[in-house]
Amino acid sequence: MATTNDHPGEQAAQDPIRLIGIRDSALSLDEVFRAVGDDAAGGTALFVGAVRNHDGGADVEELGYSCHPSAEAEMRRIAEKVAAEFPVRALAAVHRVGDLRIGDLAVVVAVSCPHRGEAFEACRKLIDDLKHEVPIWKHQKFSDGTEEWVGA
Repeated sequence: MATTNDHPGEQAAQDPIRLIGIRDSALSLDEVFRAVGDDAAGGTALFVGAVRNHDGGADVEELGYSCHPSAEAEMRRIAEKVAAEFPVRALAAVHRVGDLRIGDLAVVVAVSCPHRGEAFEACRKLIDDLKHEVPIWKHQKFSDGTEEWVGA
């Protein structure tokens, strides 16, 4: 009898990257979740990054994201790296650019794997690497009149 690791569903999918995008409109949790649906996936991890009303002890009044033209290609490169490191069945990542309000979704990523632990680890690696490596910049304006740029 074959071990469970011999089953094709335990392995990474041939082309697991289902959705990568930079958007100037509202992000959809449903779109990202549907994109990572896979019958062989026992675990799906979803991370949602939202605009909060504070940062570094200061009240955020306004926030905008901008990106380099290479940002989407960099997102794909990172997605490919995560898919090579974990048994990813499906992966999706979208990031918003433009002016956002408090509570708006800035980034949504999801990863489906055969098991929950792998899905959590792969999703964490995906969002951490996107945040640190993709050329997306955040411009925050604070209630005290100061402002700052933050980004990869």
